[in-house]
Amino acid sequence: MTAENAHPDTGLLAPEPSDVPDAVVDAAALEAAVLDTAGDDDAAPGGATGGTIDPETLTDDAADAGSDPADADTEAAATSARAQAVAAHPATGTMSPERLAIKALEQRLLGGERKLRRREVAAGAGLSLLSARKLWRALGFPNLGDEDVAFTEADLTALNTVVDLVRTGKLTEEAAISVTRAIGQMTDRMVVWQIEALVEDMVHQQGVSDAVARKQLVGQLPALVDALEEVLVYSWRRQLNAGVQRLAVRAEAGLASSEEGREGDEDDAPLPLARAVGFADLVSYTSLSRRMNEKTLAQLVQRFENKCAEIISVGGGRLVKTVGDEVLYIAETPAAGAEISLALSQAFNDDEILPQARVAMVWGRILSRLGDIYGPTVNLAARLTALADPGTVLVDSMTAAALEHDERFVLLPREAENVRGFGEILPVELQRGQGRGLVLD
Repeated sequence: MTAENAHPDTGLLAPEPSDVPDAVVDAAALEAAVLDTAGDDDAAPGGATGGTIDPETLTDDAADAGSDPADADTEAAATSARAQAVAAHPATGTMSPERLAIKALEQRLLGGERKLRRREVAAGAGLSLLSARKLWRALGFPNLGDEDVAFTEADLTALNTVVDLVRTGKLTEEAAISVTRAIGQMTDRMVVWQIEALVEDMVHQQGVSDAVARKQLVGQLPALVDALEEVLVYSWRRQLNAGVQRLAVRAEAGLASSEEGREGDEDDAPLPLARAVGFADLVSYTSLSRRMNEKTLAQLVQRFENKCAEIISVGGGRLVKTVGDEVLYIAETPAAGAEISLALSQAFNDDEILPQARVAMVWGRILSRLGDIYGPTVNLAARLTALADPGTVLVDSMTAAALEHDERFVLLPREAENVRGFGEILPVELQRGQGRGLVLD
């Protein structure tokens, strides 16, 4: 959908309707509300709403309690407790050092102080509130109420940037929302990953508790923000360039090579990309995780992901995702996929901490969407992984046919298996032939 043919009522560029119902506010997600009350320090005990406790109110409350001698001890204890609360939360209206640090970091990250409400930002971009919320939801932002002062000028600039791509016809509405959603989901996962990595490092290096590490991290982040942002942009540009190379240089060659040994009526024939799709699955992970404490399990998972990411990267592949004890990866040729698969299997066989892995790889066609991959090729690779013995690599017969003339690989046919969704297939065990394989330096 372009700017010219966007539906006037429902499109991204739709004008503000005369009566737009308020969104249901998700109180748990209202970070703005939390920070707005931070100026009065943390909420006082006993449900006080102003963040401070009035000593005079406490005195009046105590007087109203009555003069029953039986209640004397109770009144004294209550008065003492409230007096301690007053001392802990003086009625000064000032923020604690921790809140000041959070506030300063927020203004730096958000590009200024929160001064705008959601309707003001939408109007500034020439959008209806419904249209603006489409983009905010794509980015993963929480629902906010009309009175929440939650946005900055940087939010308005970002909204205008995306909307201008649609207005100028560079992106359709659907593409703009999809690209925006990709940014939101990837950066959300990245931030969680980075914070957890920093916290874990502080716990390990400084010997502090997890809670203390998280509190101290707020003070350390300002020194890291610019460097992390610089590396993020650098990596994005490099990854985009790699994607362009795959798109423009090797796509047709990959499809041409995928025709060998095919009749044209395979289940994956209509799909656009030819890729080697592989899975690596740790053996006995569930039983191991039950016997491990939190720290040991975290170290095992991190070791598994690091090793997979390194091998897949060196082999020229791409790590699509990790799900617990399993990693999904792709490569652009059958040989590259085979090299990665053998290297993964060998690495886990040799590792003194990680268990062995079942590995399987299938060469075929896939659909790539939302950062994930889909199609019968992916499903068959997953089924073969379950059939593989620990420490071995399985491929299907068509993938074996694509590799049979390559001296780097040895192919050992196994007995036919009945696989759910595919009927009878002929698994082939892949082993190392001539050559060194992947070299990890």
